[in-house]
Amino acid sequence: MQANKFFPEIQGNLGFGCSRLPVKNGQVDQKQYRRLTDIFLEAGFNYFDTAHDVLDGGAETAFRECVAKRLPRERFVIANKLKESCFMKTPDIRPLFEKQLKNCGVDHFDFYFLDEQNQQNYQIFREQAAFETVRELKEEGRIRHIGIVFHDSPELLDIILTQHPEIEAVQIRFNYADWAEPPIESRRIYDVCVKHGRAVITTEPVKGGKLAELPEEAEQMIRNLSGGSASHGTGYGSGIRDGFVLFLPEHIERIHVVYTTEATIAFIEVFHLFVGLAHALLR
Repeated sequence: MQANKFFPEIQGNLGFGCSRLPVKNGQVDQKQYRRLTDIFLEAGFNYFDTAHDVLDGGAETAFRECVAKRLPRERFVIANKLKESCFMKTPDIRPLFEKQLKNCGVDHFDFYFLDEQNQQNYQIFREQAAFETVRELKEEGRIRHIGIVFHDSPELLDIILTQHPEIEAVQIRFNYADWAEPPIESRRIYDVCVKHGRAVITTEPVKGGKLAELPEEAEQMIRNLSGGSASHGTGYGSGIRDGFVLFLPEHIERIHVVYTTEATIAFIEVFHLFVGLAHALLR
């Protein structure tokens, strides 16, 4: 199992994203959720990511029933988030946080992210002292690591990380389709994280499933470049040198395929060079 260079409590470079959970009759299918959790844990991983607004808190309570109640606390790492839509004013933050802890069945969060940071939300979080409140919660031992989920320009990220040295991790969208394409520009965002020495947590390695099954001709091109792995999308995300990738439940059953993938940033750069040459030839 590959060690995590930033956070030794995290086993490996893959995490379980607890959104899009299996649902049956309008509720989380806990039997299926437990099965997927067992596959993930048996593969040697332990990082889970959830959020209060997913299924109106149902993702948190399902985590409590399917993970927290079944395992010793030291067996798993859990991340949760503070989202702008879940609080109105500064006094709302602590009661929300306590509710999240209760929903998840834990007494502290290993990671707590200030969610959806962009120009507008960053201003709201500053005005409502959200960064200060989360920092206080860490000082009280209720949070181990502070992070942000970022969705904006490299320039804004540079400002945020400069103004908030308490941020230890940045969660970003990261896949080869968005590597250089605006408005996401994963490469430039990633470079800012590296500049500041922050850990990178990647999401959407297969762009919500859009990159999981490519047209046959495109699939063959990538196989020829990457050495034949069908899991190229998640593979390069798990191979970045400064972070790790979050899986969604629908990909967990293929985790053994992804874990053996050898992929790096160099692959993405070659891929984009190849696409650029192809476009030039077509013109």
